[in-house]
Amino acid sequence: MTTYLVTGANRGIGYEYCRQIQARGDSAIAVCREASKELKALGIRVEENIDITSDDSVANLHKKLGETQIDVLINNAAIAKNITLEHLNFDSIREQFEVNALGALRVTQVLLPRLKVGAKVVMMTSRMGSIGDNTSGGSYGYRMSKVALSMAGKSLSHDLKPRGIAVAILHPGLVQTRMTNFSASGITPEVSVRGLLARIDGLTLENTGTFWHSNGEVLPW
Repeated sequence: MTTYLVTGANRGIGYEYCRQIQARGDSAIAVCREASKELKALGIRVEENIDITSDDSVANLHKKLGETQIDVLINNAAIAKNITLEHLNFDSIREQFEVNALGALRVTQVLLPRLKVGAKVVMMTSRMGSIGDNTSGGSYGYRMSKVALSMAGKSLSHDLKPRGIAVAILHPGLVQTRMTNFSASGITPEVSVRGLLARIDGLTLENTGTFWHSNGEVLPW
């Protein structure tokens, strides 16, 4: 049985990760600030009241996990706020950096002792963090924070490779979640996570540090 730890697990993609992980017979540890009814109904281990922007809170998570070892760490927690050039809000931009980029790096660094040879780390980034794919501008805080997250993942892929730990940098696709206002043109969380888990299953030290779409496409930086 493989043990996965998923941040931002209370809804959307994070919840669907937990549901599919459990359905295939593996163990999911759901980490969130407040668990939803749907998450609680899965009957998996849930660690609530965890704020990934807080050193103390993440240290408390580490303590709560006891002797638990993690095979796959999925840094999924994120926020998105639309920031345009005409209405720049630097406090909001900072908040998105804190959650989307620094939070994921903080969780990875603190939980690193629980990752042994053969473990995997997943950074849930976004195609909106691709510089080469940016053809529309805007979304300053979200785009900038996701670039930073992807860069953290790339550096981790080099730093962790000698320890036998591989890193995937993943874009879920346009998914019908609250973050996208349940976009009618998006795919369902079920379809997205099915593809994401396939990418994680195929992650090795040979392809560590790759920036993938959930459908398997390698994305431009």
